[in-house]
Amino acid sequence: MASTACIPPAPAPEGAVGLRDRARGALLGLAVGDALGAPAENMKPSEIRARWGRITGYVADRPAGTDDTEYAIFSGLLLARHGAALTPSHVGAAWHEWIADREEGPFRGAGFSERGTLENLRRGLAAPISAQHRHAWSDGLAMRAAPHGVFAAGRPAEAARLAAIDGSVSHEGEGIYGGQAVAAGVAAAMAGASTVAVVASALAVVPDDSWTARCLRRAMTAAHRGERAVRSAVVIGGYPWTDLAPEAVALAFGAYAAADGDFTDAVLTAVNMGRDADTTAAVAGALAGATCGVHAIPADWAAAIGPARGTCLPTMAGHHVLEVADLLTRAVRKAPPDAEHVRAPGAGLPAPDTVATPPRRPGGARRQAPAAPPGDTTPTPPPSGPGTRAPAPETHAAATRPPGTAPRPVPGDPPDHTVPASPRPGPGTTAPTPPRPGHDTAPDIHAAAKEGP
Repeated sequence: MASTACIPPAPAPEGAVGLRDRARGALLGLAVGDALGAPAENMKPSEIRARWGRITGYVADRPAGTDDTEYAIFSGLLLARHGAALTPSHVGAAWHEWIADREEGPFRGAGFSERGTLENLRRGLAAPISAQHRHAWSDGLAMRAAPHGVFAAGRPAEAARLAAIDGSVSHEGEGIYGGQAVAAGVAAAMAGASTVAVVASALAVVPDDSWTARCLRRAMTAAHRGERAVRSAVVIGGYPWTDLAPEAVALAFGAYAAADGDFTDAVLTAVNMGRDADTTAAVAGALAGATCGVHAIPADWAAAIGPARGTCLPTMAGHHVLEVADLLTRAVRKAPPDAEHVRAPGAGLPAPDTVATPPRRPGGARRQAPAAPPGDTTPTPPPSGPGTRAPAPETHAAATRPPGTAPRPVPGDPPDHTVPASPRPGPGTTAPTPPRPGHDTAPDIHAAAKEGP
């Protein structure tokens, strides 16, 4: 395990304004990174250069978040409803209520890990058995873990605990560790921790000998040499699937560290490395957004992010990441419980208005021991603390609803348009069995085969 001696305690969350700005920065940063990275998903850097040169902004005609953003909204709404009392039963019930028992959008539930989870849930299986499918090692939990860090601002161990509960329905082993690392890193950044302390917080909540920890350490060793070095240190050359949690999470943290927490540099570094670019840029954006606050996100990038379109999860249509950030900020402040203010997916959403301005960082984070050795299913910790339900959010920021789009008042209504994206698994699609997570043979496995430049 990582030594706790090098991880200073995270300071208490800042006052109202700073906390809200960081929360908005984390979740809007996630959505911006997702939208920037979506066109480059599953591409090599050489392919990106051949098509666009270096990506420095949106290259899609209608940029929007993909499944990464919609699942993050899903987890954020679930957390705002239950708070620290979240249990696997709550998560499983929400998967049924908001996804499995409804029509799916054009993405049909997103990636292979989500498809496997939905199939198991529809067969009557529950956590942790529902997570026992071929792709439990994917980055599907990591992409939705940032809300746990926002809710547990300054408490990386608690953020990791909540992420493991969320992930128990859909992931196990390295898939859980990846989500815990992201949640802990965002929690430390929310408290103003330095870039080094943010990374240390992520390493502190995963086993030292896990695939995730080894990839993170490689990325950190290479970060000062830039994005090519990070990618070379982490990516498994020749392996066709890009949604490996240890790889994607390490690339995201590597991009964040290489940029020293700067939002624009972190996100563009992640995008131009390719691979699972929407997820790596979303995670890098969440980390840098929590570090720098919402004001650090370029205005034109922020303005393109409207309410979710429901292309993956129709019940998320009309929800905005800034709404979720405000709900979680109110929950952090322990607002009086009020179930009616945590909107059910699909309900109406007020139009966004104004953005606040942030401060910046120092600080650190603390550590949590892992629940299980690498490759094993992570046991679910017992819930603790009272459930919190947040009142309605304050006005949104930086994003205006595109002309002609409006929130869906009825759950399950079909979305009015789709988002261009890389191919997603359809009905009956199967994927090859992946290598067993946590058992890459040696730290120099990456030296054996590399992708082209």
